[in-house]
Amino acid sequence: MSARELLAGSVHDVARSLLGCTFLHDGVGGVIVEVEAYSPEDPASHAFRGRTERNASMFGVPGTLYVYRSYGIHWCANVACEEVGTGAALLLRALEPMHGLDEMRSRRGEVPDSLLCAGAGRLTEALAITREHDGCSILESPFALEQPSAPIEIAVTPRVGITKAADLPWRYVVRGSRWVSRGPRPASP
Repeated sequence: MSARELLAGSVHDVARSLLGCTFLHDGVGGVIVEVEAYSPEDPASHAFRGRTERNASMFGVPGTLYVYRSYGIHWCANVACEEVGTGAALLLRALEPMHGLDEMRSRRGEVPDSLLCAGAGRLTEALAITREHDGCSILESPFALEQPSAPIEIAVTPRVGITKAADLPWRYVVRGSRWVSRGPRPASP
């Protein structure tokens, strides 16, 4: 299955498929180890009240980045999925940093490597993703997405950092990864 076809699936199928993929921006990035799903019927989703100028990219072609400010402080990057016009997306919450570590360290400052990309705001800062990337495709330069070469084990937990529909088990993580952000860390098998 091509990456474009993979991204057109249901938000929950795409969440499972993105885990283990290598995601790069200008050659900097790593393996996706944590995402959160958001669908249009979800009250925690920016698409819940419909399409606006701010969230328009969330309704775009599968693979389109929807980038917004969280609490006026951090950029967050979401990947649109499902059919065009749906408003389903996955928040990129954590990567295992693997490519361009020196650049990530320079952007993030004096933090342990375990915190370079552990959290949505940390991830975008480490990869230098900002509002200017809103509407870009993760399948086109300067971005790249490579599917994993081996299967991975996935765990599902409630989402973190939200108040609406926080109990939904829509947070997907690579089981046992030490690179995931805060919140429940599923144990290794």
